[in-house]
Amino acid sequence: MTEQVLDDRALNRALLARQGLLERQDSAPLDMVERLVGLQAQVPANPYLALWSRLRLFDPEQLSALIADRAAVRTAVMRGTIHLLSARDALGIHPVTLPLLAQLFKSPFGKGLAGADPAEVTAAGVELMAAEPRTRSELGELLSPRWPDADPASLGWCVTYHAPSVQVPPRGLWGGRGQARLATVQQWLGRELEPRAEVDGLVLRYLAAFGPASVADARTWSRVTGLREVFERLRPGLRTFRDVRGRELFDVPGGALPDPATPAPPRFLPEYDNAGLSHDDRSRLFAGLGPSGGLPGGGTPGSLLVDGFYRAKWLLTERKGTARLEVLGFTAHAGDPAGTAAAIEAEANAMLGFLAPGAERRELVL
Repeated sequence: MTEQVLDDRALNRALLARQGLLERQDSAPLDMVERLVGLQAQVPANPYLALWSRLRLFDPEQLSALIADRAAVRTAVMRGTIHLLSARDALGIHPVTLPLLAQLFKSPFGKGLAGADPAEVTAAGVELMAAEPRTRSELGELLSPRWPDADPASLGWCVTYHAPSVQVPPRGLWGGRGQARLATVQQWLGRELEPRAEVDGLVLRYLAAFGPASVADARTWSRVTGLREVFERLRPGLRTFRDVRGRELFDVPGGALPDPATPAPPRFLPEYDNAGLSHDDRSRLFAGLGPSGGLPGGGTPGSLLVDGFYRAKWLLTERKGTARLEVLGFTAHAGDPAGTAAAIEAEANAMLGFLAPGAERRELVL
């Protein structure tokens, strides 16, 4: 039986539907965080914008309260990057990603230990975090007297790459400021990690949120190795497709596959959003229709999706009471839906009001 071929537009609409970007969802913030298997969060404000773009009537104070109450945490998991996870997922996903983090530590920081045993360094760092949350720099300084030949920065990184840790509030609170002070996941949540690494379940959740997808796509999302065996083990319960480049794609039964002609309204994504970071082949979102490169003078812009695909960058600056939102590099295409310009302007103004509610003046540059 010939496998169904899904083109980039079909995969685009599947991704948008599963991500809550095709139409905003009536969902509790924590439910959406779990549905998406966490939100990229190295920039503290990013999860708030990610949820605003996906949920109806989203109140950022709801998410802030979840972080303050320890129902959601900021922690390094997939790809070794900071994600916002539910407490339940932090306890369940860390056993899968801890070997990845330990491997990531070796290349840039391993030599800096100067022969110190990573397990001993980590154990000593965990004791320090048990006394009170520490910055990574503080951990390195406090551990240096015991390992004077080691680079203090490498000592701090050793602890945070080998012990599952969370960035505690006020880091990550809405409108809050604060250094990344660290406690162990177990200490902060008062519970132990799940005893087994449930890789199969994590792959199924990835497919539900990002599929149909290839083995290479799942590897890019997670950086976990050995996934080919996992997919083969799961194959009897999965659907399979091909993309237009001939790659085999896997999917969970019942995963959304909307009509490729389904309208997709403009959506603003933060500079780091897993919708754009979680596939080896990113053609389903980046189809060569938008500008390339970074911002003049550096900086990382956010992305604007138009008709489902990346079409422009955006940048918000705040100075002397004025919040200025610039949409950069957008070029209209003949195939754009009617009313595209007005829809972009309406969404941009709404986002500007969300991100800068206290601004004395707001400016929109399209």
